[in-house]
Amino acid sequence: MDVSTRDLTLVRYRRHLSGGRASLGEMFGGDVEVHASGAWVRTRTGRELLNCGGYGVFITGARHPRVLAEVHAQLDRNPVATRLLLEPQAGLAAEALTALSPPGLDRVHFACSGTEAVEAALKLARANGRRHVVGMVNGYHGKTLGALSVTGKPLFQRPFQPLLPDVSHVPFGDHVALADELTRHGHGTVCVVVEPVQGEAGVVVPPSGYLRRVAELCRRHGALLVLDEVQTGLGRLGTWWGADREGVVPDVLLVGKALGGGVVPVSALVATDEAFAPFDRDPFIHTSTFSGYPLGMAAVRGALAAIEEDDLVGRADRLGRLLFDELGRLLHDLFGDRVAALRGAGLLIGVELAVDGLAGELLLELMAAGVIANHSLNSDRVLRLTPPAVLDDREVQFLLDAFERAARALL
Repeated sequence: MDVSTRDLTLVRYRRHLSGGRASLGEMFGGDVEVHASGAWVRTRTGRELLNCGGYGVFITGARHPRVLAEVHAQLDRNPVATRLLLEPQAGLAAEALTALSPPGLDRVHFACSGTEAVEAALKLARANGRRHVVGMVNGYHGKTLGALSVTGKPLFQRPFQPLLPDVSHVPFGDHVALADELTRHGHGTVCVVVEPVQGEAGVVVPPSGYLRRVAELCRRHGALLVLDEVQTGLGRLGTWWGADREGVVPDVLLVGKALGGGVVPVSALVATDEAFAPFDRDPFIHTSTFSGYPLGMAAVRGALAAIEEDDLVGRADRLGRLLFDELGRLLHDLFGDRVAALRGAGLLIGVELAVDGLAGELLLELMAAGVIANHSLNSDRVLRLTPPAVLDDREVQFLLDAFERAARALL
């Protein structure tokens, strides 16, 4: 890579974007990504990196041909709509998404990011008379003010307080604590927001039956159940939805990250007719200029088709089991009691280290070995892997070999 080009990128980040982000880039070698395809990212120096990061966006890999075909065709026709006239792509995308959603979730509001979908859900809850929101400790739902209020991490909240009133948090996985909290409020006045698996908390998987008990408690207390599947949905857990793991149907399902096929940003709120009623009555009560924009809707259709046609949900389940077993063996042999836990479902895998700073060192060593992974925002001891479901046998072996090299470098 031309050194001056690399340095200019760092200068531009520091001058116009974020000095902290520039420093983080330098920590990972200061390289610049310029191309992505499938499971791989190419840098300007010519390095090829296996992308097992991306915070869950790339279940279909980068630039999946099915997604690109839909997006290219739409780009040449009508990428952004006027919002006054009806436009066919939004209806087609909504029809495709609801056909794959849990039964009874037939209404859709499209947005561009996960946190926007969360904001829409909070407003919908208010419009349905649910004034109090219960989130989960260490839950993550985004960083706009409303979503941040439900995100259960004081570190991110303190600089922006006061946040939304009438928000409380209970321990994730503890249905008894949730029952106690719901009894403190009137029937039909609460909205419960929960993830099937807490990703940013360090890939925390709740006890078996937990989601089902949450749904039962919400029905008993007349609470609106919002299931945040922005990261866990669309096959990431080896099922179409985390809800499917226990046969749960929420009032509102939130989708994002992989919904745009790794090509453009798209998110969605998917709801029952009853929950969606306030938005249905007044089309201007909650709007966004780019809600349902045609280019994004084409990406949605391409992404859903790619996941179905390539059986990426089944592949995520099979690959996840394989990686979980092999990584568990490697970590046990090489790290021993320096590994506190290996957790996961499907292709959402978290490695919790027992030593402060070790997760960050492992992340750097993985990058040096040719693999991109992620840290966990709400758990600094956890390294997170979210590989695409398109990995072939050679790429799986590359990941395992790189992980072994990275681990050995820290012995």
